[in-house]
Amino acid sequence: MPVGTIGTVKTIQQRDLKEQIQAQIILGNTYHLYLKPGTGILENAGGLHKFINWDRPILTDSGGFQVYSLSQRRKITEKGVTFRSHIDGSKHFFTPEFAMDIQRSIGADIIMAFDECTPYPCTYEYARKSMEMTHRWLKRCVNHFNNSTPLYDYKQTLFPIVQGSVYKDLRAKSAEFIASMEQEGNAIGGLSVGEPAEEMYAMTDHVCQILPKDKPRYLMGVGTPANILECISLGIDMFDCVLPTRNARHGLLYTSEGIINIKNAKWKDVHEPLDPNSTAATSREHTKAYVRHLFAAKEILGAQIASIHNLSFYLWLVKEARKHILEGTFSVWKDAMIPKITRRL
Repeated sequence: MPVGTIGTVKTIQQRDLKEQIQAQIILGNTYHLYLKPGTGILENAGGLHKFINWDRPILTDSGGFQVYSLSQRRKITEKGVTFRSHIDGSKHFFTPEFAMDIQRSIGADIIMAFDECTPYPCTYEYARKSMEMTHRWLKRCVNHFNNSTPLYDYKQTLFPIVQGSVYKDLRAKSAEFIASMEQEGNAIGGLSVGEPAEEMYAMTDHVCQILPKDKPRYLMGVGTPANILECISLGIDMFDCVLPTRNARHGLLYTSEGIINIKNAKWKDVHEPLDPNSTAATSREHTKAYVRHLFAAKEILGAQIASIHNLSFYLWLVKEARKHILEGTFSVWKDAMIPKITRRL
């Protein structure tokens, strides 16, 4: 899922998301959309889909990640979390129930339960207490969600989130509790927050052995192309990450042959497409030399082309993964792809 935190995937028009990148779903963020433009404006527009002119699914993160990322600006209690706005310092109080209400206002198709994303590293005791509170918050989310109705003319789906840091027994306990809630899909949070990749894979593998196989499993905030292929092999179905667009804006391009830093002088006279194998016309039509020139000249078009290119590569990669899963050749294909897509060109 391309990340469109505040109602925009940075530098990319919705038309390009659909036609070039071929995104099926994008992600927004409850906390950020609540602050700006605000739920009143979104409701007057008829929901986020109409506000941004996007007629495909949207998933919203409940604001739980901001409990982690805004650690200097928040206070956690059993009732909920008090935030200081990163925009103007104003105080706001999020409860599990309020997080559901905001996501009703936003109108996302998939909404996330309100949780605490624990930092890495954290002590076992902190992780345990945080996980148990996340479970209590989840019960409140489910109750409030079930006792409220969508504001717009379509159904919304609630995903709970597995927590437990990098402690195997906590992850197992959390996965069992989340599975017992019998929602339509399940998420794994609290990973890709600084832990070694081996820890992330171990926790993902352990949780996927417990979560139901007939419901989508969403690994939040992951990751590099290699991370994605490895986690697909462990049983993950859905991903989101800012890496493809964030790195694109800094000139780092992912291709089917390896990783390019387009700012490097070595590309200044290379008149070949960014990636001739790309599904995006942008990646086939523009050369490495031209895109390097745009970055050197600090032209916004460089970031736009690079962002379309990277997201197109990510979507191509997961489509190829799906194809090889169906053909029964995924493991062989993955083992051949990872060395290629991780090498620096």
